[in-house]
Amino acid sequence: MVDRSADLDAPDAVVQIVQRLEDRGYETWAVGGAVRDALLGGSRYDWDLATSAHPDVVRKLFKPSYPIGIQFGTVAVRGIDGNIYEVTTFRRDIETDGRHAVVEYADELDEDLARRDFTINAIAYHPLRKELHDPYAGQDDLDQRTLRCVGEPALRFAEDYLRVVRGLRFAGRYQLSIDDGTWKALIEAVPNLTRLSGERIREELLKVLSARSAAPGLALYRESGALGVVYPELNGVADEEWARILRAIDGIGERRTALRLAELFGPAGPHIEEMMTRLRFSNAEIRKVTALAKALAAPLPAAGDVVGGRRWLREVGRERAADVLRLQFAGARARRAPPMERTELAVQARVVLSVLGSGDPVAIGELAIDGNDLKTLGLPPGPEYSRILESCLDAVIDDPELNDRERLLEHVREQM
Repeated sequence: MVDRSADLDAPDAVVQIVQRLEDRGYETWAVGGAVRDALLGGSRYDWDLATSAHPDVVRKLFKPSYPIGIQFGTVAVRGIDGNIYEVTTFRRDIETDGRHAVVEYADELDEDLARRDFTINAIAYHPLRKELHDPYAGQDDLDQRTLRCVGEPALRFAEDYLRVVRGLRFAGRYQLSIDDGTWKALIEAVPNLTRLSGERIREELLKVLSARSAAPGLALYRESGALGVVYPELNGVADEEWARILRAIDGIGERRTALRLAELFGPAGPHIEEMMTRLRFSNAEIRKVTALAKALAAPLPAAGDVVGGRRWLREVGRERAADVLRLQFAGARARRAPPMERTELAVQARVVLSVLGSGDPVAIGELAIDGNDLKTLGLPPGPEYSRILESCLDAVIDDPELNDRERLLEHVREQM
């Protein structure tokens, strides 16, 4: 094992927090994801600290500070760099039920590390002494690219079944092989994922999708059986189609979460809204993802068919057009479409983009008349307004020059 302790380079703000606590006699270490990621040579944000100091002491020593999980001993401290750092009192579990844990304060760092899920997350770093404390050989597992539970795997998962999907995420994101004992216990724990809340399942999925390559983690969801338990609507996806979906997701930038969700949830079809509601997505997120998934079914216009381009934009929506095109191109790459098909797709996309650039009206709100104008014709307000305006939009899509108030009112008179 290579000693990397001198390479972790904790931020000055972290060093300052540790120094103040240590100066007052409170043992304090950096723990968790930042230590793991720093050892892997990746980003090292979100430095969390574990300390022997109780929350009331931490709050007295640091101003400003905020209780963010006081029942678990966590205080948010604003560092000298303006960032927020979580400082948590050493803890040990005294009771767990697979979803919640009852904890009490501990006196020793090792008690705190013993309650952690995987060895790679049970490494502590002392920023002042530049010392690593690694009682479970997490560095060795990092070197060997292995994910292994701290202690007995079955007990670790039974304490909190969220560790099942956390393990799949870590293994996928960091390209780790899962230790045989850990894998066996993980699979046995998968049926208990139904005990987790929709919010917890959703947050883990979003973390998987935030990785540059989400495919390895999602593949492990399916391989372990977790996919069918937490997303039963995706159970019927054939292996070949699943592989295509994973390639398409990785072909979409990791910051375009809604597009990745639309690709992943697409096979759920009419059940997407129900699925996302169960996972406690916001109404705005549900509307966006369902609209994107539905828009993928709208056939693109043929080369040179500008009217078809306007009709496509009417169905898809101007605000979603660019995202739907991104999904179309990601899908073509994922299904390994031949060059001729990709060229045709590019030509079709240019038709859409030309219409977008022209500003031609493609929605009722872009017409030169509205309901108030229909009132001037003596038409009583009601459902008929919608039919009349849709008829006007049909005419304008065929000929944008008709989008003039007087010409459209004349069109309405003819309809009447």
